Amino acid sequence: MEQLLICLSVALIAGLLMSRLAKAINLPAVTSYLLAGLLLGPFFLGRLGLSDFGIGFGTLEQVDSLSLITQVALGFIAFVIGNEFRLSALESMGKQAITVGILQAVLTTALVDAALVILHFIRPDIISMASAITLGSIAAATAPAATLMVVKQYKADGPLTRLLLMVVAIDDAVGLVLFSASFGIANALEQGRIDAISVLVEPVVEIVFSLGLGAAAGFALNQLEIYFHSRSKRMSLSVAFVLLTVGLSMVTFDIGPIHCGFSLLLVCMMTGTVFCNICPTSDELMDRLDRWVSPVNILFFVLSGAELDLNILSDPLVLLIGVVYIAFRSLGKISGAFVSGRATHCSHNIQKYLGITLLPQAGVALGMAAEAAELSDGHMVRNVVLFSVLVYELIGPTLTKLALTAAGEIIPEGRTNARMANKPEFPVSLD
Repeated sequence: MEQLLICLSVALIAGLLMSRLAKAINLPAVTSYLLAGLLLGPFFLGRLGLSDFGIGFGTLEQVDSLSLITQVALGFIAFVIGNEFRLSALESMGKQAITVGILQAVLTTALVDAALVILHFIRPDIISMASAITLGSIAAATAPAATLMVVKQYKADGPLTRLLLMVVAIDDAVGLVLFSASFGIANALEQGRIDAISVLVEPVVEIVFSLGLGAAAGFALNQLEIYFHSRSKRMSLSVAFVLLTVGLSMVTFDIGPIHCGFSLLLVCMMTGTVFCNICPTSDELMDRLDRWVSPVNILFFVLSGAELDLNILSDPLVLLIGVVYIAFRSLGKISGAFVSGRATHCSHNIQKYLGITLLPQAGVALGMAAEAAELSDGHMVRNVVLFSVLVYELIGPTLTKLALTAAGEIIPEGRTNARMANKPEFPVSLD
């Protein structure tokens, strides 16, 4: 127990110290947390054998043992993102968000599928058809955590930022459907039969059940908040409900031949959405909650950096497939956001910069890759996704910051903190 506490405290302090260095060279804090985790991980300080004293992580298994923290952090992140789906925002941008969210995800999957299928026909010994289709669907997923951290750090605000947070959330639902269908087809190719239940029924059931559970939790949270007048007690109740929804989302069960489960992100996001739309004091509670969970979010990214497996860099085949995957996923996100933004008459800034802000990829994609491990070359799928996460998580937050700054939704040269909006120290021109 003492080793665990020392390990978590060292990870938190290292992330905070690294963020000061990152600020000096204008890097987002989330990138510094990831780098701190990478340095504490089994490929750097972990090799020194100090993990027994709580300093660094000696093995990837040791990092995986702390997965509960990452799950809880994702729950809070999704709960906060639910705040973006207020009825006022849905009335003004709901149609655009849904259309853009679906079209860019589908186009990204199509482009990555096409590229990897062509690679399969050229070199069938490198990648199977089943893995090519599966990787294409994983490409649709976007990491909400990194995006939200950049938005919070720089107090970004504007049409692009508001649409981005909604699209990132919608991405998870669309990605879930695409992955479930594609993975079902991949299994059918390997087993020689098509299972309609796993391809069509189970993904829809998972989404419906997740949204239903989240809506019920959000309504129950609001009903219980009525009995408390203290701000601290209301915040404590909100924390308890996020922990409750994270726990319930891990439950699985069977209804006849249908295997039922929940999506953690969708459950917690829906809880936040319903709560924020029916609770008159939700704005203040969300603000206080966001400050309270800041250490958990930092630990989430430090642990994410520590679990990046650098062994994959030694496999040239993984690097080849990874480069193709990253190139066509990036093309799909950027072109998909542009085309769908233009079709829905979004502003020029949204059309130009939204795709860049959708590049980060992490936990959701890794979860899909872990499920794909049962394919004949499922280890390759996992390694390719790990490689893409390594690249996207290190450069994605910086690209998001640059895109939001170029769109005029981050004021440059300003000092930022948790309580004040970004204010420039000198006159700034965005031209």
